[in-house]
Amino acid sequence: MPLKPCHGLLVSLSIAVWLCSFPTAHAEISPTELDRLGKDLTPTGAQMAGNADGSIPAWNGGITKPPAGFDPNKGYANPFASEKPLYTITAQNVAQYEQFLAPGQIEMLKRYPTYKMKVYPTHRTMALTPQEYDDVKAEAPTIQAAPNGLGIRNLKKSTVPFPVPKTGLEVVLNHEYRNIGSSFQREFVIFPVQSSGSFTPIKWFESRTYGKVLPDNPPSIVVYYLQRTLSPSNVAGEAVLLHEVFDNTSETRKTWTYNPGQRRVLRAPDVGYDTPQFNSDGMATVDSFEMFNGVPDRFDFKLVGKKEMIISYNNYDMTNKTLKYTDIVKQNHLDQELPRYEKHRVWVVEATVKTGMRHVYAKRMLYIDEDTWQIAHGDLYDARDSLWRVQENHSINLYDVAIISTAGQVDYDLQARRAFVMFLANEEKPVRYDVRPRSYYSQENLRRTSN
Repeated sequence: MPLKPCHGLLVSLSIAVWLCSFPTAHAEISPTELDRLGKDLTPTGAQMAGNADGSIPAWNGGITKPPAGFDPNKGYANPFASEKPLYTITAQNVAQYEQFLAPGQIEMLKRYPTYKMKVYPTHRTMALTPQEYDDVKAEAPTIQAAPNGLGIRNLKKSTVPFPVPKTGLEVVLNHEYRNIGSSFQREFVIFPVQSSGSFTPIKWFESRTYGKVLPDNPPSIVVYYLQRTLSPSNVAGEAVLLHEVFDNTSETRKTWTYNPGQRRVLRAPDVGYDTPQFNSDGMATVDSFEMFNGVPDRFDFKLVGKKEMIISYNNYDMTNKTLKYTDIVKQNHLDQELPRYEKHRVWVVEATVKTGMRHVYAKRMLYIDEDTWQIAHGDLYDARDSLWRVQENHSINLYDVAIISTAGQVDYDLQARRAFVMFLANEEKPVRYDVRPRSYYSQENLRRTSN
């Protein structure tokens, strides 16, 4: 029997946060909840209306076409280029805005005098295709989270499996299955930044194809992933191949690595969770790639509620192809003249390591944008419950292809006073959206194209 909608209890915690007693098992969406999509909720489950003081507007369909003058070879044209900041948050005035900030943001402001947040008018630009909205509504009644966080069931095309989430796990699965492109190839750089501000860009090539666009795809495979390191020469040639599955209770993801020194393809069953991220110098874990990824079975996810929060959003200026990486990355943090911050509503999820499981992060606080279902910010805690790393996702709507993406992700290590930067592509070629066949993601092709 479907559970009734949780109406919530308004609690005063300096900000309005809606808290509910959410069940730990999946609760099916009711016909009443389903009918709300496209009415008081957006087609993907966000609150349609704006907030009380108007600082968050109502959703009006988002950006559905590129602005005049858009050229992907120059980066994404900023449709809000004429706007000026409403205010700037610094260490001197942070107390005025703490109710709209995460602990990690507050710590960054207090620790680094040059870190600031320029806050602009809010624009709810998220837009998917009408077909995607139809798929979300059609599949929502039957999609289920697999037991113990081991995946998802009955998902075929939907990019928001749980538009009316009742658990923290469902919110996190919405992030994992959000639309980032059905098939694409891209180049970007990642690199650890030293405490002095120096860095050496490491160039990656990534190809990803979701099984739903392949006619011969086995129903168990959700996505095929291939990553190669292109430069510098001391790491060039390293490669990873991954076949990710929906439901890990029946089969698990398959991962292979290619070592150019040995010229061999090897099965790598342990690539995931808190394994150090490749080329990160130990600054990030594999499951912090794209803020959080992989099988979420090592954590209990508590849905704390919803709040208004100032997050990095609509970062079109950060994609400008005239910018060099040295223009963007400075000592201790990015050049904070570039990121754009706006006030949005976010879901707050507290992830704690399950009893009997292990992970270097004992707790993660995740803040997920209600419109895009993308994790906008993450605070990562060590076993002493001390804030260790702060994740910032500089999101962007790729309006030419109706995809939610990122202009860059930074994991700030507060203990080491260093940072790990991912996904900058200002000096790289534009993304391609070719559909690669299954054979492209085979061990044989990995070996053949790597030699």
